[in-house]
Amino acid sequence: MKRKILFAVLGLLGLPLLPAAAGAAPTNAAVVYTIPIHGMIEPALLYVIRRGVAEAGAASASAIVFLMDTPGGTVDAATEIVRTIQHIKVPTYTLVENHAFSAGAIIALATPQIYMTPGSVIGDAMPILMTPWGTIEAMPPDIKEKSVSGVAALIRSAAEQSGHSTAVAEKMVRLETELKIDDVVLCPTGRLLTLTDVEAFRKFGKDQKPLLSAGTVKDLPALLAKVGLANAEVRTLEITAAEHLARWIAALAPLFLMAGLLGLYIEFKTPGVMLPGILGALCLAIFFWGHHIAGLAGWEDMLLFLCGLALVIAEVFFFPSFGFLGVSGAALILWALLSAMLDHLPGGPWYPTMPELKLPIFNLALALVMTGVGMLAVGRYLPETRLFRRFVLETATAKQAGYQAATEDTAALIGLTGAALTMLRPAGAAQFGERRLDVVTRGDFLPEGSRIRIVEAQGNRLVVEQA
Repeated sequence: MKRKILFAVLGLLGLPLLPAAAGAAPTNAAVVYTIPIHGMIEPALLYVIRRGVAEAGAASASAIVFLMDTPGGTVDAATEIVRTIQHIKVPTYTLVENHAFSAGAIIALATPQIYMTPGSVIGDAMPILMTPWGTIEAMPPDIKEKSVSGVAALIRSAAEQSGHSTAVAEKMVRLETELKIDDVVLCPTGRLLTLTDVEAFRKFGKDQKPLLSAGTVKDLPALLAKVGLANAEVRTLEITAAEHLARWIAALAPLFLMAGLLGLYIEFKTPGVMLPGILGALCLAIFFWGHHIAGLAGWEDMLLFLCGLALVIAEVFFFPSFGFLGVSGAALILWALLSAMLDHLPGGPWYPTMPELKLPIFNLALALVMTGVGMLAVGRYLPETRLFRRFVLETATAKQAGYQAATEDTAALIGLTGAALTMLRPAGAAQFGERRLDVVTRGDFLPEGSRIRIVEAQGNRLVVEQA
């Protein structure tokens, strides 16, 4: 039965991983590639954008347009997206279709030209601390200044590289500054800068340069007409259903990890039930599959996890090693889970940096805490459930019910010497003459073949020590 469980777990964890769609073949016609940035900005979106940039390069695109409608997202993801945009060799544009808040504003500022549709808005990029439950939590003053300073530097860098006003960009992050142009206070102290399409296109100075936006356009064709690409072939990056699902899986990573680890724990505690182990393995398979599609996990992460799981199973059931195999296996499992959530940048260092580790460590720690709580709850309430009772013998074998003990008087065995047939850690089997008996030490670990003596006998419990 244990082997069936092992094969079922390994089979489910080895579910095929679906590859991302291939890029379009290059053509001789002028091509404009559009990449949607819709919804929350998180690490999985980075893979989608990278794929779009790669496809645009393979198609020899004349320009890339980012279609933006986002409430924001994580700073780490925005940072890497900005770096990706800054390495693009062809002209890049942002079309703000509705909102470009927070991380969306930062990404938009990385493109040299920003266009906006009527009624759209951009700005408010001050970092906030979100709890795992989606609520906003106040940051301590020192932590807040550190976060604001980092984001302010990022948005200034994005604006400076693309030719936008750094003062306008920084005012989207800092409350304590005032934005003033041509003696006109555009945003006073204590407020964050958020601009409508009309305000963003307002012109200042002798050269009448727009504040931020290059213009308000009705839609994408109007934008292309403005930049001289009206006759270009438009190709839109298609985000597959698998990638949509992968973004949700990456966002819910702690829940899938908790369910997977808890399911395997219940299976080990109640071997033969199968259902918890199958569900746990399925959750872990979904976790790895989602992160693979999201461009975070590779085959090596799953292989590391399987190797770690195999070592733990070997320690528990087959090859006791004083915990060496078990600890090594647990370390491989934890690293595989952590590595699956890390962003592996092409050409980057093989080792992760601390900023890259923060979110994966948080997700893994949260999953382990939830798993621990789940284990306590399972130990407390599972034995009382109707499902669990089906697998447990509840009929008492008391003497009043007609049962008789088959335990022999083992006191006469005290003093016998023999040899350990298995490693005693501290329990195991031993040979005494022609009798094979189950024995236990007083806590000592004795290797197989050790000479031992029975020093205590209480019913079927035989206590031995090294002879």
